[in-house]
Amino acid sequence: MSYEFLSPEWIAAAEAIRAELGDVGTPAVAVVMNLIVTDVPFGASPLHAHLDTTVGVLALAEGHHGAPDILVTVDWATAKALLIEGKPQAVMSAFMAGKVRVEGDMSKLVALQGQPVDERSVGVVDRLRAITA
Repeated sequence: MSYEFLSPEWIAAAEAIRAELGDVGTPAVAVVMNLIVTDVPFGASPLHAHLDTTVGVLALAEGHHGAPDILVTVDWATAKALLIEGKPQAVMSAFMAGKVRVEGDMSKLVALQGQPVDERSVGVVDRLRAITA
């Protein structure tokens, strides 16, 4: 089955994948990032979510965290291009065009982007791509 990226069904399926595969590594950068995803093609827009690595793994959840390091506002297509399609150049272009806004501790975002790919996470990304419409 496939679902729209970041839809409630997609998030539930992503959580099921994480539960099945277990934690695939400890992120080297501890960061809490609130996300505002605009131009969402389903439900209410914008979508509020957060990423949290301070719990020892990368966790994605709906809603905003109470104590974020960073707030990132990004359109849905750019978020999907980066996280699912693996197109970081799309994010750079969107950032330069003002479609990505960052508030807070930018050094944590830079450090997070500079991390080498954990080979164990490649399987997770493949599974996420498989459930994404």
